[in-house]
Amino acid sequence: MSDKIPRMTLATQLVIGELIADPARRTHGFELCAATGQPSGTVYPILARLEGLGWLESEWEEPDVHVPAGRPRRRYYRLTEDGAAKARTALRAGEASRLKAAARLRTAGA
Repeated sequence: MSDKIPRMTLATQLVIGELIADPARRTHGFELCAATGQPSGTVYPILARLEGLGWLESEWEEPDVHVPAGRPRRRYYRLTEDGAAKARTALRAGEASRLKAAARLRTAGA
């Protein structure tokens, strides 16, 4: 697993926040799009980056599930144990950064 931390954009924080809410749960990408309000063109690259860093693992849905449902197969994502720990740390750091920026703005406006 890489020690690299992804750029913590708001969209990345929203995706990680959804995943960390229940780290053991398998979630498919469209579900994350709906939960975060972000488009698929934003969510899927974030998932690819997080998986590349080793924070996520993914697996494709089995045909015996999606074929009878008459829909394309889904790719399910789940945080790894190390990924969940790193995600929590990254979210805390993102929150601290936002608080510092807000304090600077208040001071500058005073």
